[in-house]
Amino acid sequence: MNRKITDKLATGVFGLCAAVIAAILAGLFLYILIHGVSEISLHFLTSKSSAIASGGGIRDQLFNSFYILFITMLITIPLGVGGGVFMAEYAPQNRITDFIRTCIEVLSSLPSIVIGMFGMLMFVNLTGWGYTIIGGALALTVFNLPVMVRVTEGALTAVPKELKEASLALGVSRWHTVKTVLVPSAIPSILTGAILASGRVFGEAAALLFTAGLTTPRLNFTDLNPFSESSPFNIFRPAETLAVHIWSVNTQGIIPDAEAIANGGSAVLVISVLLFNLCARWLGSVIYKKLTAN
Repeated sequence: MNRKITDKLATGVFGLCAAVIAAILAGLFLYILIHGVSEISLHFLTSKSSAIASGGGIRDQLFNSFYILFITMLITIPLGVGGGVFMAEYAPQNRITDFIRTCIEVLSSLPSIVIGMFGMLMFVNLTGWGYTIIGGALALTVFNLPVMVRVTEGALTAVPKELKEASLALGVSRWHTVKTVLVPSAIPSILTGAILASGRVFGEAAALLFTAGLTTPRLNFTDLNPFSESSPFNIFRPAETLAVHIWSVNTQGIIPDAEAIANGGSAVLVISVLLFNLCARWLGSVIYKKLTAN
């Protein structure tokens, strides 16, 4: 078999694999949208859920999902990027560093249910907080921190060494080189890692079952006091997210329109993740152009 035939055969196999994956994703996406879009309405998005009567919405659960996502990424991104910078630029190349990398990889492969049990032990029972937003955010930080560290380290390592060496040759300090040369060049890859982590946060249910809880208190969206029990911004209140609500409705729901609520919530979840990814990539491109003067 000559090289041209082999090349065409390999190209066809890779193309077929890509087409199968794309078809599966498109079919799943279309199935969710076809069954769920018809259930979405302004009333569905802006009314609170109901445990007994039909016609409930997902207002509180949708807000809780975005709020926990915001708090989680507020903690994860600085710690993850800082850890990745340290591992790539400052950590000595020895057995201890290799052991730390191994621990990070093991931690990133833990099932979310294990992270949830750990979060319940640490942030629910040990602290005495009970089911809270901050407990769920901290558990998800443990869940996503290894991803951010490894992605940041890989992104910084992939930056051409000539850029770093040229900066250091001009007498620029290592920290200033990291801040003005390496990190801006690695922004696209770091942003990809942040998007992957945020997508996992938005769709996570198992870890939040044991940390953020299955209920949401009556919220007053005009109450901006973060220490008030009825304030949506209180981080020490329980918060049922949209993914947990979908699971709860499908498994424990007794409302007459449980299937419609689950289908509509699933469609909103998928659309929200898609819009968030698009907006995050647009924002990342703007930041990258500003930092690199392109």
